[in-house]
Amino acid sequence: RSSAPYGERDTRLIKKLKLPSSLNAKMLYVCVGGLLLALAVFLLINRLGMLLVDKVYMSDDAVKQRKNEIYSDFSAYVKANSVSGRDSLSVAKWTDGQPYVTVVIFGRGADHRRFHNGKTEQENGVRSSYDYHNYGTLYLVRFEDGLYQVAISDSSDTRQRGIVRASSVFTAFFAFILLYMWYTRRLTGRIIKLSKDAAEVSSGELEKVISSDGSDEIAALALSMDEMRRSVMQRMGNESRAWEANAELITAISHDIRTPMTSILGYLGLLNDSGFEDKERCRQFTASAYAKAMDLKELTDELFRYFLVYGKAELELSLESFDGRLLLEQLLGEAEFDLIDSGFRVQRIEFKGECSVSADPLYLKRTLDNMISNIKKYADPERPIMVITELTDGKLSVCISNYVKRSMDKVESTKIGIRTCRKIMEAMGGSFTIASDGEHFAAEFALPAVEKMAE
Repeated sequence: RSSAPYGERDTRLIKKLKLPSSLNAKMLYVCVGGLLLALAVFLLINRLGMLLVDKVYMSDDAVKQRKNEIYSDFSAYVKANSVSGRDSLSVAKWTDGQPYVTVVIFGRGADHRRFHNGKTEQENGVRSSYDYHNYGTLYLVRFEDGLYQVAISDSSDTRQRGIVRASSVFTAFFAFILLYMWYTRRLTGRIIKLSKDAAEVSSGELEKVISSDGSDEIAALALSMDEMRRSVMQRMGNESRAWEANAELITAISHDIRTPMTSILGYLGLLNDSGFEDKERCRQFTASAYAKAMDLKELTDELFRYFLVYGKAELELSLESFDGRLLLEQLLGEAEFDLIDSGFRVQRIEFKGECSVSADPLYLKRTLDNMISNIKKYADPERPIMVITELTDGKLSVCISNYVKRSMDKVESTKIGIRTCRKIMEAMGGSFTIASDGEHFAAEFALPAVEKMAE
């Protein structure tokens, strides 16, 4: 997964949500695609159906068979009802129940009549020749008054063609609905999955990844929800680590404070019991009590540094503008004196030029005190301490390097001092970095500086 910040990733995804990939656009695509699919289905079904009607239903054998059946029915009706060839009403009555059948009776001379759907039309000689050509075979029907030639037409194929067209329309509509339902089912499936994932996360399953395919609004929503999930996990992790660190620190410091405090109380009790008569012994007690008091101070300083790192989200600084050279001269001078007093040799390399810096001197001194405290703990007193100051690229930096003391009983570091320094320097707009190769250790802090032009 990408490690880009939430705002940046969300912006990139929103940029992708242009018309071609939005839900509105996809719905439009589905509708247009459904219409095209419906049209294609309609044309295909209609074409196949019409072809089937032409080749099968309207084949010569099928047409001949239907006309023979119509002729048989009509002949039976004429015989059963003693219909005369002149009895147009009886013949029209029979055709009234046969909507797709047309009967033409050829009489003597120009007396020709057409019967269709219960109606009678008088035909002339020209029309009768058309009927003969159009209807094909002429059938002989024995009416009550003699034999007549009868032409029969079966137009039931119009019914079949109507059924084909209706079936084509229904199938095309069904195809459109099927495509639309498939898309909406897929869409609702994504929403249901997103809802289930969100429900699992809300129930405490924070390891559940919330995701959705595509690059539309649902995918953007899933990404936002997953970013919130990861943000909650990160915050809970930070809080958990902070609680664990608090518990460990309180446990460790509570135990460590008891030791020097017990010693201090013991020495003070001995001093009180001795009546201050043995001055040499009193001096030893006070020296031991002082050493234990310094140990106690170191523990309380550690507690303060921890509170500085984990207790406040932001530091309340009081930034002022100082001459960079004078500020470092004062701070490094005190630090150098402290190191020399502790038995270290210090070599300094000063920067060239003049500049001004904006800093909080109290917090800057705390940063330097942390660096000096680490040197006293871990540096080799037999090797020199290098202090290098530089003014380059608008930054005033101080680098302090030392050789690491080769000792088998090194004190385990909590790294709180380093975190304290980094937080202080970042709050002042600067930086704090460290480097180590096992033999050497270097710590550097830098502040933004405004260089002064030489007069």
